[in-house]
Order: sequence, then C-alpha cells, then structure tokens
Amino acid sequence: MAEQGSGDAVGGGAGRGLPPHSPSGVVLQTVEMHTGGEPLRIIPRLEAAEQAAAAGLSLLSLRREVAARQDHVRRALMHEPRGHAGMYGAVVVRGAAAAEGAHLAALFLHCAGYSAMCGHAVMGLGRFALDYGLVPAPTRPETAVRLRCPCGPVTAFVPWDGHRSGNPVRFHSVPAFAAATDLAIDVPGHGKVVVDIGYGGTFYAFLSAEQLGLDVRSSKTRDLVSAASAVTEAVKKQFKLHHPESEDLAFLYGTILTDGKDAFSEEPTTNICVFADEQVDRSPTGSGVTARIALQYHKGLIQLDQTRTFRSSTTGSLFTGKAVKEAKFGNYNAVIVEVSGEAFYTGTATFTVEEEDTLKHGFFFK
Repeated sequence: MAEQGSGDAVGGGAGRGLPPHSPSGVVLQTVEMHTGGEPLRIIPRLEAAEQAAAAGLSLLSLRREVAARQDHVRRALMHEPRGHAGMYGAVVVRGAAAAEGAHLAALFLHCAGYSAMCGHAVMGLGRFALDYGLVPAPTRPETAVRLRCPCGPVTAFVPWDGHRSGNPVRFHSVPAFAAATDLAIDVPGHGKVVVDIGYGGTFYAFLSAEQLGLDVRSSKTRDLVSAASAVTEAVKKQFKLHHPESEDLAFLYGTILTDGKDAFSEEPTTNICVFADEQVDRSPTGSGVTARIALQYHKGLIQLDQTRTFRSSTTGSLFTGKAVKEAKFGNYNAVIVEVSGEAFYTGTATFTVEEEDTLKHGFFFK
C-alpha cells in the first residue's frame, strides 16, 4: 500500500512504529513472495493508480500513466537499496481497471520498466488474491482467480482449503502463438544464428545456447546473459513485430536460451530467460514457457494436453506447461497454454522515504 505516512519509530518512550521519515512522503507496504526463485514484491494498493483507473483508463493506458507519473515508486522498490538487479514487482489494481468479471488487475514492474505479462507473478498473485480476501467466495479444493493483465485476461487456479491457499498454482494464458520460426539473424560477435519468436503475453526470441558456443546448463551466467542480450538487440533491429490487438504490445521482451530439446520428452528441458535490461529470471519463466509451448505446438513437436517440464538453469526450479486448447488470435493460429508452478510467501515489508535522501528513489547499475 502506498499512502501518506506519519507513523512513529521503533523503540524509545514514544513507542513509535515506523523509523523517521518525511511527513509528506509515501509509506510503501508490500507483500513479498517468490515463484521458482524469482522474487515478487506485491504492492497491494497504489492510490494514484486506482484514481487514474477510476477516471476510466484502460489497463494499457494505466500502464503508460503510471510509467509517466508514478515511476518513482517502481524505482524506489525495484532498485537498490530497497531492491536489487533481479527484483520484480506487481501493483494490484482494483475497481474500474479490474472490470469485466476480473477479481483484480495487475501492473508488472521490473528494474528497467513495465512488462505486459508475467507468469510467475500471476501464480503469486493467485495465492495473494485468496489469502488477502480479493475473491469474495473462494471454493474448495480449487478456486479460479480471474486477473486482468496488460496483455489481456488470465485465469489462475489456486488450491484452497477453506483457510489458506496452497500449491501448485496453474494458470491459463492469453492466446499464445508463433510469430516467426527459423528466422536468420546476424548477431555481432556471434555471426548468423537461427531463432524462433514466440508470444506468450509478451514476445521472446528462442534459440539453443549451442548456436552461440555456450551450454545453458554449465556456461557462466554472465556469458549467457551477454550472448542473449546481443541476440535481443539484433532481433529488434532486424525483425519487426506485430501484435494483433495493440502496437503497445509489439515489443521484444527478451531472449530465452535453451538446451535445444524442443521435441516432446518426459525429461525436463532447461532454459534461461534474459529480459528487459539484462535482467535474469530465476524461474523457468511463465510467459516464456507459454511462448515455447506455442512454438512447439506450431511445429508439430507436441500435441494438446502433452505436459512438458521446464527447468531454470539458474535455480533448478521447475514449471510444467501444456497446450490445452486451440484458439485464433487475429490472423495467428494460437493455443491457450496451462503453466503450473509453486509460489511462496517470504514476508511483508514497510518502506519509508526521507526527502533529503538524494538516493530516495533508488539507484541501478549492472
């Protein structure tokens, strides 16, 4: 929650509850989670976002509005000293922006800006919505939690025992599709490589790490990040993306390097996602799994309801994914993908600001 704060400091005769901070400054309260090792810092309420939503802004327009007028909140919570180079967050928006039958809407934050979709956050928010009372009448043994994301409506299915949410959490994606396959790209320092581009709520480039002279399981993370980032920049310059509904969503979010095991197998396939400004996903990447399943289905490598397991090369955590239904999205043949993983609470936090702090809104370096 972001609100004006006048609370008191811990200790002393006054028995105050907050450290010294500027009376006019915000107090930022968060719920902390992780899904497969990828952090999720939830902001349960941001008053400025709710006021903008109440004025009738669409979620994509709200995303632009928050980026333009409230970006100091993202920087304060994602960047050091309160965050770190791998931090990820979500702003919960209720009311008008969560209309059309949704329990809540969400804006997704990272160190470089705002994303359109985040699978690991959806799984965490599914649990959060139940445990914090955002779903009026949850059902046992599983409750459907309807979210509106910038990319569109997504449904999470969350175990519920009547008192507490549980795991695993699964979600059904927006229509996912293959935007391009076997696309030749010239990557400076690496030569020509062949990539696929898939959409799972946001766009990713996919290729085997082997094409770059690397091994996704054993190469140094720094080398994988540098190579993936070079691919991202090359694809941006050499291929124009198109989204069927909004050009606001027609951007390449990152590159996912794989072990090349795209054909169906009961064995896990390993990948690493490098997104935004060289940020590394600690999980197998929910929207990336969605896009990769769509590509595999498009190529005839898997069938409907064939479950694949995806392993993060950074933490070893696992997600599963399967195509559950064919769909049409604009001119694309698409699929609805189900992704499953485990989300856990790690705590809560209250952050304050002192106006005279020259670093009050954070700093970021790589």
